[in-house]
Amino acid sequence: MSNQLSFEKIEKGARRKNNIRNTVIYVSLILWAIIVLFPFYWMLLTSLKSYSTYNSEYIPKFFTLSPTLENYFDAFTTVSLGQYLWNTLIFTIITTAIMLVVITLAAFAFARLEFKGRNLIFTLFLALMMIPNELVVITNFATITSLNMRNTFTGLILPSVTSVFYIYLLKENFQGVSDDLYYAAKVDGTTDLRYLLKVLIPICKPTLITIVILKVIECWNSYVWPRLITDDSNYFLVSNGIQEIRENGFGRENIPAMMAAVVVISLPLIILFLAFHKKIMAGVARGGSKG
Repeated sequence: MSNQLSFEKIEKGARRKNNIRNTVIYVSLILWAIIVLFPFYWMLLTSLKSYSTYNSEYIPKFFTLSPTLENYFDAFTTVSLGQYLWNTLIFTIITTAIMLVVITLAAFAFARLEFKGRNLIFTLFLALMMIPNELVVITNFATITSLNMRNTFTGLILPSVTSVFYIYLLKENFQGVSDDLYYAAKVDGTTDLRYLLKVLIPICKPTLITIVILKVIECWNSYVWPRLITDDSNYFLVSNGIQEIRENGFGRENIPAMMAAVVVISLPLIILFLAFHKKIMAGVARGGSKG
């Protein structure tokens, strides 16, 4: 009887410790979520305040009783925000599509094809990741300028159609697929291209989706390269358009209108992440392990 009582006490103590630990974890996560999400809430709140209301608040308020969509209307009429969004959409879709073809073929070549010096070439290829991005930008700028591709979508897109990191990530995934599948496919007379399309790509689909999403985010947030290679507003992307909006659109003092433009620009990425966050986590988890 005493042993049973002791066991119950130990069980209750363990359950109490487990509840306390879970409570601490959940409270910490909630506090961290509030800290992370607060800037987005403040951005949205400011975009819903009128210019006069915002300027009349000597102490910023955490809510508004008179929200307005006037700032969003101004974001599309005062400046060419719609044009910036369209340019960014074209740039993102074309760049991501071309990059996906390039890195898939390159990763397959390094993972499955046998050719002389493959490991040495791949090692040198990885060494490119050690080169500072500033040096690459300077080289790309000189090349694109010499080819008279400034202020063109071709000049915007070409330097972004490949990625050493994405090739490495996809190569590791391809090598994680059993060699038996490849040899069996070759015995059946399957070509390398058909094996890539029918076997490897379906198996590594989570990683490919992750790469696509990360590339879309990268293109959408691209700032330095578009700013260097374009000085014509007809080719501005949203990241450059924000600076144009601030300098030549609403002015530096019209913060609510600026925040409305930022909300419009950020919304596609937020929706993309919420829709595919499980795919991103699955792709990252697969990329971190072989097999």
